[in-house]
Amino acid sequence: MKIKRINHLGIVPKDLNQSKNFFTSILGLNHEGGETVEEQKVAVEFVRCENSRLELLSPTSTDSPIAKFLETKGSGIQHIALEVDNLDIWIDHLKKNNIKLIDEKPRYGAHNMRIVFVHPHSTGGVLVELVEEQPK
Repeated sequence: MKIKRINHLGIVPKDLNQSKNFFTSILGLNHEGGETVEEQKVAVEFVRCENSRLELLSPTSTDSPIAKFLETKGSGIQHIALEVDNLDIWIDHLKKNNIKLIDEKPRYGAHNMRIVFVHPHSTGGVLVELVEEQPK
């Protein structure tokens, strides 16, 4: 069981295009493209920063978790994603330690990564996403 690295930071800006322009045109980071994750009702733009990424998130529906985040907290960092070596083993480990999960089973997120979210009540208030990248 190993945490490999910080895979990405999930950021919810008020204006997705303005934020993407800042990170790419002003700071010079590489834009890796974007996609919509229908299940989570979110549009995602990816910006590469060396061996990590920024994930810029924008709601595609007023009832999405990202829309709720914007409404209640405003723009800002929404989550930190840690890349793990084996998501299933980590889920078992967290459950055995009475850590509350938002997802009881892994699902697929952006970049077709297997993901699970750990509830902020178990992490001191931070939304933590565990991700397992799939072989390409």
